Amino acid sequence: MPEIKIEVLRKEFKEVVAVKDVSITFRTGMVTCLLGPSGCGKTTLMRMIAGLEKPTSGSIYFDDVNITGLPPEKRNIGMVFQYPVVYRGMNVYKNIDLPLVEEGLTEVERKNRIEEIVDILNLRDSLYLNVDQIDNSTRQRVAVARAVARRPQIILFDEPLTNVDVATKVQLKHALKKLTKQYQQTIIYVTHDQTEAMTLADEIALMNEGEIIQKDSPRKLYSNPNTIFGGWFLGNPGMNFIEARVEKTGEGTKILSELLKEPINVDKKIDQNEIIIGVRPEEIEIGLKETEQMIECKVLRKSIVIGGQYLISAKINDKLFKVKVSSELGYMIRDKIWIRLPIDKVTFFDKNGSRIDLGDVYR
Repeated sequence: MPEIKIEVLRKEFKEVVAVKDVSITFRTGMVTCLLGPSGCGKTTLMRMIAGLEKPTSGSIYFDDVNITGLPPEKRNIGMVFQYPVVYRGMNVYKNIDLPLVEEGLTEVERKNRIEEIVDILNLRDSLYLNVDQIDNSTRQRVAVARAVARRPQIILFDEPLTNVDVATKVQLKHALKKLTKQYQQTIIYVTHDQTEAMTLADEIALMNEGEIIQKDSPRKLYSNPNTIFGGWFLGNPGMNFIEARVEKTGEGTKILSELLKEPINVDKKIDQNEIIIGVRPEEIEIGLKETEQMIECKVLRKSIVIGGQYLISAKINDKLFKVKVSSELGYMIRDKIWIRLPIDKVTFFDKNGSRIDLGDVYR
């Protein structure tokens, strides 16, 4: 199955640049999620890969073959959309079977392919029901089965879980991971839902305003965002961003902030007077009483979030931030907490929003 290589791909709609000179590689046998907010260009990029949109400039390669001008029907691509596309008036079996008939497979070959996927997609009990008799979530599983059964070299998914029930979402995520490994297909999955991307993808390509901001494993993308946008977009809630001052000393550089009891020392020179410290709400250390290492903060609000954790909104002077804590600790919090930023968990950004590597940091 092919590796997809995109080189300086651009798409303009009159004065709007939907995709801005994107270069990226989608690896074989992996699920890569194109993740980003609505209007960021992810669906346009996917449609150019499928041949449904003509690029303004740039190239698309399947392995080393330039297919930029190839029509969609010549690309051997399967597609699954937000709303299930099924053949009305046919049962589930015939819906999956018809594309295989059109490809010239024998009856035995077709039956074997269908048998391979119906259990994975939990369609066994629905095989001989008319698609008008099944619910929307089951129809979407039929659409996935039809795309997979053809065994195209590439499958593109455009927000396929948006309109299905929770049980089907979980089932389809597991099925897609299994089918990808089994058939070594290249899968590109478009979504605006970070939870879908984090739980499904082998790699995530984060998009914003027509550009690929970062491509990495879900864990690395979450822990080491390249930009303030990445830190904000991933997480519920996203990172806290804290303004900090930079002071140059004879021995190096000090970083100071109202949320730091002691300055952070770095050996590297920083050619800026101000930077941004990013820290995840769950990484902030908190206490219920004063200590030498911690700073007192006022609690503005606390609420229970998914998983039974507490989300604490707090402030020090005019600086607002959020902390996520266990249910046991959250229950005991009243009007004050004491906090400490662990320096091994913070990320530094310049004023333009790009991550900066400061090497070893210490107090």
